[in-house]
Amino acid sequence: MNKILRMILAVFILSEVFITSLSAKQNENKEEVFVETSYKSVKIEGLDIFYREAGLRDKPTLLLLHGFPTSSHMFRKLIPSLSKQYHVIAPDYPGFGNSSMPSIKEFEYTFDHMAIIVEKLLKKLSIDKYSMYMMDYGAPIGFRIAASNPKSIQSLIIQNGNAYDEGINNNFWEPIKAYWLDKNAVDKGLNNAWWKNVKIAYNKESMSNKEALSFLLTKGATKWQYTNGVKDISKISPDAWIEDQRLLDRKGNKQIQLQMLYDYGSNPPLYKKWQKYFREYQPATLIVWGKNDEIFPSAGAYAYKRDLKDLEIHLLDTGHFVLEEYNNKVANYIKMFLAKKVK
Repeated sequence: MNKILRMILAVFILSEVFITSLSAKQNENKEEVFVETSYKSVKIEGLDIFYREAGLRDKPTLLLLHGFPTSSHMFRKLIPSLSKQYHVIAPDYPGFGNSSMPSIKEFEYTFDHMAIIVEKLLKKLSIDKYSMYMMDYGAPIGFRIAASNPKSIQSLIIQNGNAYDEGINNNFWEPIKAYWLDKNAVDKGLNNAWWKNVKIAYNKESMSNKEALSFLLTKGATKWQYTNGVKDISKISPDAWIEDQRLLDRKGNKQIQLQMLYDYGSNPPLYKKWQKYFREYQPATLIVWGKNDEIFPSAGAYAYKRDLKDLEIHLLDTGHFVLEEYNNKVANYIKMFLAKKVK
């Protein structure tokens, strides 16, 4: 009898081990399917448009739109954090990241055109319903898309991206606004506390606005965008700004970036149109904002409260590139938000 009991017990233990092992293997395989990121490109207007993609196509789609001076590389940690629950797409605009970089004579570098490129990408990938995560330049690109395709938008996630005058009412934007009015401007808006430091760095009493704005394309300025205002600088990987700077330093890219800075002037005239879209369609919106950002101050985040009713705001103790310091926290905010708002 004892021998039989021992045999039954042994079979039971082996069965449990087998089931546990099989379950672990299934979970492992499932993890691989959901989390793996693919790196792809498609032809649009004769250009190679690069994008990162992860997650299953039958899951809700989240479109990630990057800012300046970066690319889809800024989402390298966020994508695997979300791809188990969502289908995630993160393109590089022409002239940015791994997409084609035609010269300013060969391609119209405007925010209108960038929005068209992204719309064509979505059409090519047969994506007609999606949420958008928009950061910096990604906001005016995304808002153009949303206002033109309101029925496609399931929700909005805004990170240090502007749609209100008070969001660019600070020292940083003064010479840029002057540059919008006159590309040949000299010393316009360059005597405030922020830009005086640039003149000191160049050892110049007088500078053209174009020359001053070129400072934003230097390694020092790129590093500043990543490190200024952060709570714990040890969380900020140098790989981020080194990669961005490598791409900025490509021959011809300086002209592209100055053109995009100039065309940013096309955005404020559209603010009222975008605000009307907010009021009429009331998209569910999550805002995650680095409250110490000297480019887009938190006044720009609070301004959305005027027009959006279904709004959730989180101000985080960091600077411009929130994901560098708070990727996991932001990913959790996004997952909780989308679970409630997108089915």
